Amino acid sequence: MSYKTEEVAFATTPDAGQIVGTSKQTLKATARSTADYRALDAAHHLHPFSDMGALNRAGSRVIVKAHGVYLWDSDGNKIIDAMAGLWCVNVGYGRKELADAAYRQMQELPYYNTFFKTTHPPVIELSALLAELTPAQFNHFFYCNSGSEGNDTVLRIVHQYWATQRRPAKKFVIARKNAYHGSTIAGGTLGGMAYMHEQMPSKVENIVHIDQPYFFGEAASDQTPEEFALERARQLEQKILELGADNVAAFIGEPFQGAGGVIFPAANYWPEIQRICRKYDVLLVADEVIGGFGRTGEWFAHQYFGFEPDLITLAKGLTSGYVPMGAVGLHERVARALIEHGEFNHGLTYSGHPVAAAVAVANLKLLRDEKIVERVKADTGPYLQNRLRETFAGHPIVGEISGAGLVAGVQLALEPRTRKRFDNGGEVGTLCRDFCFNGNLVMRATGDRMLLSPPLVISRPEIDEIVSKAKAAFDATARTLGIIL
Repeated sequence: MSYKTEEVAFATTPDAGQIVGTSKQTLKATARSTADYRALDAAHHLHPFSDMGALNRAGSRVIVKAHGVYLWDSDGNKIIDAMAGLWCVNVGYGRKELADAAYRQMQELPYYNTFFKTTHPPVIELSALLAELTPAQFNHFFYCNSGSEGNDTVLRIVHQYWATQRRPAKKFVIARKNAYHGSTIAGGTLGGMAYMHEQMPSKVENIVHIDQPYFFGEAASDQTPEEFALERARQLEQKILELGADNVAAFIGEPFQGAGGVIFPAANYWPEIQRICRKYDVLLVADEVIGGFGRTGEWFAHQYFGFEPDLITLAKGLTSGYVPMGAVGLHERVARALIEHGEFNHGLTYSGHPVAAAVAVANLKLLRDEKIVERVKADTGPYLQNRLRETFAGHPIVGEISGAGLVAGVQLALEPRTRKRFDNGGEVGTLCRDFCFNGNLVMRATGDRMLLSPPLVISRPEIDEIVSKAKAAFDATARTLGIIL
């Protein structure tokens, strides 16, 4: 059975075919109508992770302005953004300090590379600041443009590290099913999302997967969260033994699975993962692209979960999404091995881009000097978590709320007490998401889990607004499913 909201589309859209012949005519530079924007979008723009035929028929929502935690579309609707863009706008929209940093740097040095034995002040300042903000073992950073490229870079670093240790047979990298590590071929292979793998016949070699620690969806009925977490963590040891410890280079995981549904494992999961990695001399990689820079109330999510990785990938909150940038932080022993053993043959045209680095420095100083991360930990984070749990306690389609700080996953379920999920969970999640969007609230659906990750500068009244609008959307979803409230 399929479900749909009454008004999923934001407006009708002219058929893209109607404007193809005229799309190259001179168009006014002033703001266009919503219909014009949608027509041009349908004619020329391929969106990420989208069914373009369906999207073009419905019409994209055109976002034209943002400030704080709010967006405005081309029809004048004010929308509260409970996803911080794509988990990234940590300091909120419209921070003049970041715009000014980009402007000043563009005037001074808009671009130069870090090849050819050169560097520049912004990337030097950023590296020193990251060394200050990250745990003590991280003092060296390699730059790229995104989290996807960061995880590609991790593979190169891991293999080069073991080559310097004269153990080149250590080639296998173990990841998890339903993890997300980016959309490049390497990042997509590391991620364990089957629907992505189906469109990737050229996956990277020597990458294997174990099961995710998704208690609500996959634990046996008689297991506790802690028992289940240990069982899933110990799959890593089983896989290492199956492959041979001398052949395993690294294990990579998001401290909490972001795009996979904001899945938080029990507290004993990551210490067990770390124990296994240390026992078999396997590098431990934390993908901090979503969790980094304050999301859980700690500067980095691995600190919240209590483990010490050898490599961390960074992006998103590094610049609060104002400009693209990613980075990899290297544990001192890994960095030292690369530094002392010749050339590392990897790099990108925009590695350490001066404008991106200048914006990152300004952004991180805001997070530090305004004590935004501390406020998430002590005030707004606990407030969001409590409001969600109080509001949805006993809700007929809410089975679990997981999260910490300003990130949360709300599990939709047919029978919450028995952890029975909807057979068509993806459709139910989409239904709920559309009710949110039509109520001017941005939430994300991953299958049958609804996700929140608002800007870290959000206030308590704004949290109340999110929770209230989410409650209305969840209630509307339940009614559409024929479930009595």
